[in-house]
Amino acid sequence: MNRRSLLLALPALALMPSAASAEPISLSDLSNYFNAFSTAQSEFTQINPDGSITTGTLYIRRPGRMRFEYDPPDNSLVMAGGGTVAIFDAKSNQGPTQYPLSRTPLNLILAPRVDLTRDRMVVAHRKEDNTTVVVAQDPERPEYGNIRLVFTSDPVELRQWRVTDDSGRETTVVLGDLRTGMEFSSFLFNITYERQQRER
Repeated sequence: MNRRSLLLALPALALMPSAASAEPISLSDLSNYFNAFSTAQSEFTQINPDGSITTGTLYIRRPGRMRFEYDPPDNSLVMAGGGTVAIFDAKSNQGPTQYPLSRTPLNLILAPRVDLTRDRMVVAHRKEDNTTVVVAQDPERPEYGNIRLVFTSDPVELRQWRVTDDSGRETTVVLGDLRTGMEFSSFLFNITYERQQRER
C-alpha cells in the first residue's frame, strides 16, 4: 500500500445531521475549533488512491505531531513529529521513509496556531448539505497539494478530509468520534524511538 500519498502534499461516511443553515461555518470559527485543542484521538477509515480501504486509530498532538496506527494485521505506521513525516512500511525491512512535514497539507492543521483566514490559504469555502467544506493549501507552496476538510456543526466537528498530493493522487480519511483533551506519551510521536522498537 502506498502511504506516501497519505501525508505527502498527505471520506464515505454517513455524516451526522446538523442544524440547517444557509451559510457555512465561518473560517474564524473553524480556526478557533482547531486552536481549542492540543490533543485528539479517533478511529478512522482510509480510502487510498488505488481504492483500497484500511482502518486504524489516529492520534494528534498539536503542534506538529500525528500518528496513524493501522489495525492488524497491517503493522504499517505513519507518524509526524519533529518536523518530519516517517512512513514505516510493514513489508519492508528498511528504516522508515521520511519527508518534511512542511511539504504536506496536514501541516496546515498541525500548526501552532491555525489561521484559515490567512490570505490565499483557503481556495474554497462552502456549504454542502449539512456540512461545511473548506479546501486549503499552503499559500506559499500551492504545488504541494491541498486538503479538503469537512465539518459538521452544533457543535463544530471535523468529520473527514481528503488530501490531494502534488501528483494529483487523492487519499481520504473518514473520522469517527474525534475525542479531545487526553494525555499522550511523547513516545507515540518519536520517530527514533519507533525505529528502535521495530529493530528489536
